[in-house]
Amino acid sequence: MIKISPSEITPEHMFLSRRKLMAAAGTLAMGTALAACGGGGASSAEPAPEGVAAPSTVITDLPEALAHAEAYASQTTDELGGALNRYEQITNYNNFYEFSMEKEAVAPLSKDFTLLPWNIEITGMVNKPQTISYEDILKNFPQEERIYRLRCVEGWSMVIPWVGFPVGDLLKLVEPTAEAKFVQFTTIVRPEEMPGQQGRSFIEYPYIEGLRLDEAMNPLAIFATGMYGKPLVPANGAPFRLIVPWKYGFKSGKSIVKIELTDTMPVSTWMKAASNEYGFYGNVNPAVSHPRWSQSTERRIGENGRRDTLPFNGYADEVAYLYEGMDLQENF
Repeated sequence: MIKISPSEITPEHMFLSRRKLMAAAGTLAMGTALAACGGGGASSAEPAPEGVAAPSTVITDLPEALAHAEAYASQTTDELGGALNRYEQITNYNNFYEFSMEKEAVAPLSKDFTLLPWNIEITGMVNKPQTISYEDILKNFPQEERIYRLRCVEGWSMVIPWVGFPVGDLLKLVEPTAEAKFVQFTTIVRPEEMPGQQGRSFIEYPYIEGLRLDEAMNPLAIFATGMYGKPLVPANGAPFRLIVPWKYGFKSGKSIVKIELTDTMPVSTWMKAASNEYGFYGNVNPAVSHPRWSQSTERRIGENGRRDTLPFNGYADEVAYLYEGMDLQENF
């Protein structure tokens, strides 16, 4: 089994400075982390474990896809036969720096995060800009299960039964103008509830990610409101997050409050933090190594050993056409 040390995952100067900071604070040494991926392979569904809060929602009339009392998925594997990760794994192993740089610390630190009221502003180059509430999202957009693989840029992966709806359905509602070419997604800033935003981070907040408009309109791209038949918990980006399964997990922003259509390529958070290592596209490509480690294999959470990484995370048939004529060795 290939082992990757924390200093190999994180730029050395960031790793050393963060280690000193955490030691001075009397905290545990940080685990491996750099990008913002979702949270971990066995197959059986199970209830939320103790210590992982259910969403703080007063909504009682949930759509059927989100109304399961116990963690539920219609299948036990993805379309390639990969076993679903357990609910407990997914909700307790998360990169969400707004709460912590420690994956296992995100769930307890986020359990009291306030989820309602929650509004999403949609603005920019659209004919019908508007602000829509989480409740209206659930009422007006049919929620469905999507079992997707999640591949983190750090070299680990999961299989997750998300619940959500296509990004394109929401964008069509606001009618993008002919000039719109890109979509920028912005995460909430709430330092009083998100300790990672309290001035100690090496990345800038709010967390920003972006897609080309044609990428966002691809049917595989979804806004997730739940997983395993239940509403998202804060550790996984509740109540409203992006999922782009053919890209590394840091492209799928969590707890989104603003969507802006523009004619200019957004400068994402990780492009600002490490422009020499993180570009705009972030497509899963086993042939292109990260500057400091190979992307040819991955560690599926819950399994021993490593498995081969698939181009576009196994979704090439659905998305490769988006990048025709591009140099796939340079689109990271």
